[in-house]
Amino acid sequence: MSGLEGLRDSAVINLTGAVTMVVDDSPFGLDITASALLGFGIKTRYACHSAAEAIDILKDHPIDLLVVDTEMPEMDGYELVRWLRRSGLDPNAFAPVIMTATHVRRSRVTEARDCGANFVITKPFSAASLLERIVFVARDTRPFLEVGDYFGPDRRFREGKAPGAERRADVLRKMKHAADKAAAATGAEQAG
Repeated sequence: MSGLEGLRDSAVINLTGAVTMVVDDSPFGLDITASALLGFGIKTRYACHSAAEAIDILKDHPIDLLVVDTEMPEMDGYELVRWLRRSGLDPNAFAPVIMTATHVRRSRVTEARDCGANFVITKPFSAASLLERIVFVARDTRPFLEVGDYFGPDRRFREGKAPGAERRADVLRKMKHAADKAAAATGAEQAG
């Protein structure tokens, strides 16, 4: 989706009533993120300087959107999101989470996905790119899954076939069954 297309789509979403939390140990990072959100009419209800401060609020107040920095002392953003997803707090355990990071290596994107975040955005980010991510998570219809120690949105984004060979056992069994059934039907037609 192009930036302009994302902005056009956002016109049908009212973001002004969203209860938003920004978690960043850097006062500058916190101010920049809150200012970008305010530019879209989203008031940051809770500005937290640590994961511990965020947890105290999350336990007692419903949140519609979290923007969480990945790198914080003591408890980092990844640990905060893992805690949130496993907390059992309804509705907060299901709230959309956008993570912000200054250095995004592939392993860190994977870690953000695996902790249950909906999206990662690199700092410094433009207001338009942040808005695109917010619109994306607002419209995201992926179900939440609990698989092993993971709890969060389904990590698969694409519709249709996955790249490469299919590896899921249940899908492979279905494919084999369908192929066997088709072969049996073709054999019956040829015999008849």
